[in-house]
Amino acid sequence: MSAALTPTLSRFARFLREGTLGRSIFLLLAGAVVLLLLVNVSTFVLIQRTASFNQQVDQTWQLRRAARGVILNIKDAETAQRGYLLTGQSSFLLTYDQSRVAAPRMLERLEALAGSDEISLASVEALTRLSRDKFLEMSQIVSLSRSGQNGQALDQVRSGRGKLLMDQLDAEIATLDSQLGARLQAQTSRSEASAVFTIIVNAVAGALILVLAAIVLIMITRYLDDLAQARADLDRVNAGLEETVKARTAALTRANEEVQRFAYIVSHDLRSPLVNVMGYTAELEQVGKTIDKAIAEAEKVREVDKDVVTAVREDLPEAVGFIRASTEKMDRLINAILKLSREGRRGLIPETIDVGEMARAAADSIRHQLDETNTEFVIGEMATFESDRLSVEQIIGNLIENAVKYSEPGRPNRIEVSGHELAGGWVEIRVADRGRGIAPKDHERIFELFRRSGRQDRPGEGLGLAFVRNSVRRLGGSIDVDSELGEGSTFILKFPKRLILDEAGEI
Repeated sequence: MSAALTPTLSRFARFLREGTLGRSIFLLLAGAVVLLLLVNVSTFVLIQRTASFNQQVDQTWQLRRAARGVILNIKDAETAQRGYLLTGQSSFLLTYDQSRVAAPRMLERLEALAGSDEISLASVEALTRLSRDKFLEMSQIVSLSRSGQNGQALDQVRSGRGKLLMDQLDAEIATLDSQLGARLQAQTSRSEASAVFTIIVNAVAGALILVLAAIVLIMITRYLDDLAQARADLDRVNAGLEETVKARTAALTRANEEVQRFAYIVSHDLRSPLVNVMGYTAELEQVGKTIDKAIAEAEKVREVDKDVVTAVREDLPEAVGFIRASTEKMDRLINAILKLSREGRRGLIPETIDVGEMARAAADSIRHQLDETNTEFVIGEMATFESDRLSVEQIIGNLIENAVKYSEPGRPNRIEVSGHELAGGWVEIRVADRGRGIAPKDHERIFELFRRSGRQDRPGEGLGLAFVRNSVRRLGGSIDVDSELGEGSTFILKFPKRLILDEAGEI
């Protein structure tokens, strides 16, 4: 990590030392970014501070309303008590009982709102004590009235003790309200000042950022003018290179054709000695059978040397078997090379392709293998595009056959072929399966000629995916694989929506 970072830091330091327009623009933009970050941090702090002030204001308002609610609740209870004394109607007692029950909750909320403020807590304690005394006094009067002692109840009212308690409650509420009002005014002033300061900081920072932006815009305009001039010079230079590029492209095409012809000739010429080896192997096998027959006849008359018997009946067939297997493998490899060579020489014919129908036909051709491996075949959402039908058929067929071949024994497989259009005139085709999967380290290896990955328990020479990638690239597309061992594989094909060929039938 440090080894890779050192050259980058060195180039960056050299860039800062050079007095170029790019460095000036970079420093101005860096300053604007730093300023913007400072403004954001300052704004965040100021907003938090304003929010704290606003929270204090809101808490003070709630405390003020709660205190007024306490005194109003007591007055409601006192009004209901006097209504009962004057009329004797029990409906007044309902209001009185509601106020008496609500009083403790209202006092608890008032105490909670006061928090740790000593002045407010002192007032809350006084209100709690006076409220308790007032409700005790009213409860005694209501009890006397309920028991029919209305005279004594009225005497209690005339004694003035209830009025004294209410005066004390009003005075305490007035004191608390006055304190809270002063505090509320101070908190509101701090909140407004904090909001104004936040606006000023943002305005100043915005003005500075606009100035920096104007400077950067001027410098970028100059840079673009210089760039346009450089581009014009480059176009003049490129005009002379166009013919050179065309000539080299033609030479590369000829070289590619020569390589294909060479591969074809070499593969074709290899067949002649290979056919001779295969023929002589068959003759050698027949000779071995003749000798074995002769030994069998000789064994009837006399004892034959055991080494001779072993050589004829075991060593010779084993050697012939090895030769036959090697020649068959070489024959398959030559056929693969010839196939790649012929495919490279075949002209492409663009036509509209429905990959869904193509995949379904490929699956129908190997239906017995699908049934044997308990494989479900699904055609998902599909898109049409224009390309060479034979090439796409071979690509899709190879991928489906591979998906069936590398099913995981004992686990149902599922092959899904789907496709959709991409932005920029491309089509993506996916062939997904739930087979044995491919290790990430082998994702590139599987596309190489004669290379395979994983357990070698399936027949093949490592040619299929190499042929697929060669065909996909010839159509102007790309192929990738997304896979994990034991999790299945998804081959992702990308083709141009429309295949455009030159006069020679190539892309």
